[in-house]
Amino acid sequence: MTPDSQNVTDYTNNNTIFLVWNFKDDLQVKEQFNRLCKLVINLNNSANVRFPVSRASCVLGIGHDAWLRLGLPAPLPKELVNFAPVTGSKHTAVATRGDLHLHIRADNASICYDMAAAIAEILTPVADCAEEVHGFRYWDSRSILGFVDGTENPHGIDREFFAIVGDDDLDYKGGSYLFVQKYMHNLSAWKGLSTEAQEKVIGRSKENDIEMADDVKPSNSHSALANVGDDLKIVRDNMPFGNMSTNNMGTYFIAYASTFSTVQKMLNNMFIGVPEGNYDRILDFSTAKTGTMFFVPSFNMLDDFSS
Repeated sequence: MTPDSQNVTDYTNNNTIFLVWNFKDDLQVKEQFNRLCKLVINLNNSANVRFPVSRASCVLGIGHDAWLRLGLPAPLPKELVNFAPVTGSKHTAVATRGDLHLHIRADNASICYDMAAAIAEILTPVADCAEEVHGFRYWDSRSILGFVDGTENPHGIDREFFAIVGDDDLDYKGGSYLFVQKYMHNLSAWKGLSTEAQEKVIGRSKENDIEMADDVKPSNSHSALANVGDDLKIVRDNMPFGNMSTNNMGTYFIAYASTFSTVQKMLNNMFIGVPEGNYDRILDFSTAKTGTMFFVPSFNMLDDFSS
């Protein structure tokens, strides 16, 4: 990872808290935002000293409208806009508001809790928390659907290449585009499928996570449509979440990318289909309830914002 970048290339940890905050209307928010930037820097530094093996981190992303309201640098990052819905013949990738996104992760849930509490103390006077999702590692990085999640993630130095802005936008080099969606699963319908039928939806074997051969894999399987090529990858850090008593189980999809166009192509493939109408079959069992884009500035930029 570029030394100045936030921890966008870290690997999935055991515990995660995802937070989306929206600024309240008719309030001065710049001072609290400045404090938040300083806090995020301090939380990461402190975690490195106090819990060096925990892989704890806190990543801050900023939405388009918040960027303008806060008077942050112009021109904006080249692809930072409000996410527009992607509407297919049957399913829609909805667009929802998000001013700030906090991605907190650690091997110990206590670290996540304390970080989230410190953030809430600063933001509560000027913002409302629109989403708070507590994710957990499920077995060997499986989603609640039972399949390994994130198999197509890049590794090693490729993670930095695909996740972090480079020389194409020098003013924002070291930053990253962040896109999130909260999916809710229809587990009753999913569990009604045989294992073989589930594997055809995903395009991989359930037990061993082996991808189907191209001449066997259905063209509307998740792996066929969500994988947009070896030259166009993103760094996913998806986590399952849920409530047993209400059976509200889901996946928080989170992607870091050096260019949002990669994410856009993936969403178009999934929701509109290739060809049009041949949408991702997983959407018949997983519904996107949110969809928001943010930009993750470098630590140097956060330091500038904090003063």
